[in-house]
Amino acid sequence: MTDVSAPRILCIGMPVRDLTFRIDAMPVRGAKKRAEHFAEICGGNAINAAIGIARLGGRALLTGPMGDRTEPAQHTLLDQLAREGIDATHLVAMPGLTTPVSAVMLDDSGERTIVTFRDPGLWQVKLSDAATLLPHCDAILIENRCAPFGIELCAAARSRGLAVVVDIDRPMALTDPLLTVASHLVFSSDALRATASAASDAEALGKLAALTPAFLAGTRGPHGTIWRDEAGRLQETPSFAVQAVDTLGAGDIFHGAFALAITERQSIADALTFASAAAALKCTRFGGAFAAPGREEVEQLLRSGARQA
Repeated sequence: MTDVSAPRILCIGMPVRDLTFRIDAMPVRGAKKRAEHFAEICGGNAINAAIGIARLGGRALLTGPMGDRTEPAQHTLLDQLAREGIDATHLVAMPGLTTPVSAVMLDDSGERTIVTFRDPGLWQVKLSDAATLLPHCDAILIENRCAPFGIELCAAARSRGLAVVVDIDRPMALTDPLLTVASHLVFSSDALRATASAASDAEALGKLAALTPAFLAGTRGPHGTIWRDEAGRLQETPSFAVQAVDTLGAGDIFHGAFALAITERQSIADALTFASAAAALKCTRFGGAFAAPGREEVEQLLRSGARQA
């Protein structure tokens, strides 16, 4: 049973149908390849993060556009979310459009290669208003590509004193309103350097700190996380040493765990360590975000101290 006192986080993004193929190695261009395993699961940054939040003891509410209600795939997607205890009642079905779909290839190293189709019409979605979505919420988690339809909710959340965590896995324009509306900006390393036109993560964080009051961090997979503390000093949070078999959704689990941790009033350092542990455990098994760990697993890893140097 869901703990009604647990933090409630609104996740803004696009649901995706992930068609996953497990293969021994990536095929060369023009080749045919036999997959060792196939599964269709729901995915996308927001859904993956919501699953992570729910598994770790939080409550997750989803909003964003999806395809026409008549799509057969919608039933599978919504059933999977219901089983995870995620509130999907505010997903917006767009008549005549197609829910995003990804072909995901996972090789023996655990790395993934993804091709995604998103119907251009989905960007025209109109979400429910703040009065409907924000009551009883403790934070917003949004993927940066969704600024066009999510920025008003983010601004309303900040005006209410709520945290707004932005998952940034692609470069942002320096005029993007999320840059200044957000309370926490957590970039992938590549997106961080590209956004700031910088040669290093440290340089990029310094440049962006002059443009936004938000907390700034860059995730670097097995190499940990680099971030700026309140005094402007660079800090690093190591990752956990695990044998990765499936990295699909790991970054999203990181962001979901981080958003949950800060709503629980964990310190930034502890929240990043907590998120790193959750993402590391997810990588040890197949299944995308559905391989996300439970709270006790994460706590056990944290107690073990099995960090990388």
